[in-house]
Amino acid sequence: MQIFLFLFFTQRNLVTFGNFCNFAAHLTKCPNDPKSYIVNRQIVNIFMRRINKEVDPQYMNCPIRNVIDKFGDKWSLLVLYQLHDKGTLRFNELHREMADCSQKMLSQTLKRLEQIGLISRQVYPEVPPRVEYSLTARGQSLMPHVSALIGWALEHFEEITK
Repeated sequence: MQIFLFLFFTQRNLVTFGNFCNFAAHLTKCPNDPKSYIVNRQIVNIFMRRINKEVDPQYMNCPIRNVIDKFGDKWSLLVLYQLHDKGTLRFNELHREMADCSQKMLSQTLKRLEQIGLISRQVYPEVPPRVEYSLTARGQSLMPHVSALIGWALEHFEEITK
């Protein structure tokens, strides 16, 4: 039953597990057959309205939403800060500075930042290969804003983390 419901939700592009769990929580076992479930039709209608909700096209094209989505995660900001603070770094040097970030996540973050033009990747034809990462001009232009955000975070850290 749960697999069927999950497939039903994924076919309707409802991919959040939380909404699936909310829906599954409204199921009750059928008293005559413990393998069957009763679903209140009203609950189904409520969830279907959430799935089929119209999305404002301006929301999807919002510059803030689309730009911040590219580098707004915690690892991207930390990579940008490390490259700004320390200059050109190799992968292992970055990984040492960000010990709680896995190699896979760091690699994915570096690829994404390179794709959007915030960092550059320089490969040297050596054995073993040497790869260095540094901020591009676009990345440098972002850093005053990131630094301001860091300053604000330091100023309000105690209040926010209570």
